[in-house]
Amino acid sequence: MRIFNKDLRLQDITIMYFTGLAALMVILVASYQAPSNAVDMSGLKPSPSSPLPPLSMPFRMPLDPRGDLQLAWNISYSSQEIYIQLRVVDLRYGVILGMSDRGELTNADLVVLWDTGTKSYFGDAWSDSEGHVSLDSQQDYELIEAKKKADGFYLLFKRPFSTCDPRDYVIEEGTVHIIYGLLDQPIASLEDLNLFRIHTGVQRVLMLRPDMPSPTLPPDIQTLDVLAPNIIIPNQETTYWCFIQKLPDDMPKNHIVMYESRITPGNEAIVHHIEVFECAPDLRDVPQYSGSCDDKMKPRKLNFCRHVLAAWAMGAEAFYYPPDAGLAIGGPGSSRFLRLEVHYHNPLIISGRHDSSGIRLHYTPSLRRYDAGIMELGLVYTPIMAIPPKQHTFYLTGYCTSRCTQTALPQGGIYVFASQLHTHLAGRGVKTVLVRGGKELEVVQDDQHFSTEYQTIRVLRKMINILPGDVLITKCTYNTEDRSKPTVGGFGIMEEMCVNYIHYYPRTQLELCKSHVDPGYLQKYFNLINRFHGNDQCVCADVGVTEQYSQVNWDDFAGEVLDSLYTTAPISMHCNQSTARLFPGEWEKQPLPEVTSILPKHRYPCEGGAESYN
Repeated sequence: MRIFNKDLRLQDITIMYFTGLAALMVILVASYQAPSNAVDMSGLKPSPSSPLPPLSMPFRMPLDPRGDLQLAWNISYSSQEIYIQLRVVDLRYGVILGMSDRGELTNADLVVLWDTGTKSYFGDAWSDSEGHVSLDSQQDYELIEAKKKADGFYLLFKRPFSTCDPRDYVIEEGTVHIIYGLLDQPIASLEDLNLFRIHTGVQRVLMLRPDMPSPTLPPDIQTLDVLAPNIIIPNQETTYWCFIQKLPDDMPKNHIVMYESRITPGNEAIVHHIEVFECAPDLRDVPQYSGSCDDKMKPRKLNFCRHVLAAWAMGAEAFYYPPDAGLAIGGPGSSRFLRLEVHYHNPLIISGRHDSSGIRLHYTPSLRRYDAGIMELGLVYTPIMAIPPKQHTFYLTGYCTSRCTQTALPQGGIYVFASQLHTHLAGRGVKTVLVRGGKELEVVQDDQHFSTEYQTIRVLRKMINILPGDVLITKCTYNTEDRSKPTVGGFGIMEEMCVNYIHYYPRTQLELCKSHVDPGYLQKYFNLINRFHGNDQCVCADVGVTEQYSQVNWDDFAGEVLDSLYTTAPISMHCNQSTARLFPGEWEKQPLPEVTSILPKHRYPCEGGAESYN
C-alpha cells in the first residue's frame, strides 16, 4: 500500500475492513440474479451506525476534457490489488470504465454501472470485436461503496492486478490505457449496449507506482517556476507550446532535489504533459521565444535544447531525487537557458482559455554527495535502422555493450533510480534489460503498452546497480500497419527513435551508450534484396540509406531478412562522453552480446499456465 509508515496499521485495518465489507455485500446481493452475477444496487444499504472509514486515494486524475469524470486510486502490493474510485459530477443512467491494449473500444475489460429504468446494477463486463458488451461470467471487480455526495456520485471498488480471467486486462507497471463513457439513457439489458454508440474517451496513466513515502526537503530549499507566459491555448485539438526561459547570469551551482507540476486552475483536463529541457552549454545566447514548437519560423537554436531536466504527464506526482543525489543546475559549464514544452490536448476546441502551466523546480545550494546524471540508451538517431511498412509487430534493439560500461563507469558502478522511455508515433513498447555475465539479471524498465502521447519520468520501485562490464539492452516494438513506406530512424515525428533516458548517480562522463547495425552489413542486405527481386537500381555508397530503403520491394522476405540482419550482424557503438566525443577505443564492427534469457516470461503466472489477457 502506498502510505507513510506512521499510517501503516490504520491503512491495513482499513483495507481489511473494506475487503470484509465487500465480501459481505456480495453475499447479501447474491440472491439478485437478474441480470446474472451483477450486483443489484438496491442491496447496498450501509448501516448508518457504522459509517465507512475513509480510504486514502493518493493518486488521481481527470478522465474527460471537462473534468466531470475523476479517477482516483490506491495500491496494495501486499495483496496485489488496486482500489479505484470514480467521481461523476452528473450521473444520469450509468458509467463505464475500462482498460484495453491501446485504448480500443473492442476486446476491452470493463466495469459498468447501468440503469434499466427501474433498477441499477454494477458488474464486471467485456466488449467483443464489434464493441458489444457482455457481463463476465467471472466477476473480479468487487463493489465497496456507491454514494451520492454534494459534488457528485462516488463509486468505490477493487480488483486484483491479475485475475487469470482471459477476458481481463493485466495491470502491470507501465502505461495503462483507460477508456470511459457515460450512459445518457437507460438500457433494459447490458447486452443492448454497444460502446461505439455512446460518447467515449481514452486516458493514459501509470497505475502502479513505487511504494515509498515522500522525502523531507531541506530547510534552505528554493524554487524556480518555469511556466508558460499566460498564453491563450489555441482552439485546436493538439498544441505543443515552447517557451525559452533564461536563468540568472550569476546563478551558482545548485542541486534540483524535487519538481512538481503547476497547472492553471481550470485547465487540469487540457494540460496533457510538460517537459523542461536544458539547452546546450556552448550556446551563449538563445533567442526569446513563446509559440508553437512546430512553427517553421521558430529559432533554429531551440533544436539544441534537448537535455531533459524534468518531465510530467497527467496523473503523475511530484518527482523526488534520492536523498544523496541531486541534478545540477547553474554554475560553470551549465546552460543559462531552459526550454519549456507544454502539450495541450483540447478535443472540445475550447477557445479563449488562458494558461500559465509549467513545472516548479525545487533546488538547494547545499549540494548533496552526488551529482545525478542522465544517460541515453537504445538506438542512435540514424536512418541506418528502419522498420518495413505494413508491420503488425517489428522489433529494433539498441545495445550498451560491456566494453563501453567497462571503459566509462566507476568501479562501484552507478545507481539507476528513474527512466524516461521515448519513441515516436509507431512505437508500441520499450523494454530495457540488465545483462551480467551473459545472463539477463533484471528488468530496468518495461512498458509494453507505451504511447508517445504519455511520456514522463518513471521512478523505479528499486534502484538498480549497473557495474563496469554490464550490458544494457533496449528493445522497442513498432507497428507500421498504416504506412506504405519504410520508417527510418531520425528526429522527425514520422521517423522513429528507440530511447531510454536513465536517471542515475554518481554522474559520469558517459552520456550516450547506443548502437546501430554495422553500415557495411546493411549494404550487403541491400545488394542481396535487390538481386533477389531482379532490381538493377543503384545501391552503391553514393545513394543515401533512406533512398536505398525506399527502393526495396517490401514483401515478407525483405522484412524477414532485415529482421535477421538486425539480430545477427555486428553493430557500431556510440560510447560518447558529455562532450559528444567517443571514449578512446574501437567501436566499429562490434559483435552482438551473447545473452541467455532467464527472466520469467509472465509476471503473474496463473494455474495451469493460463495467462490473463493483455
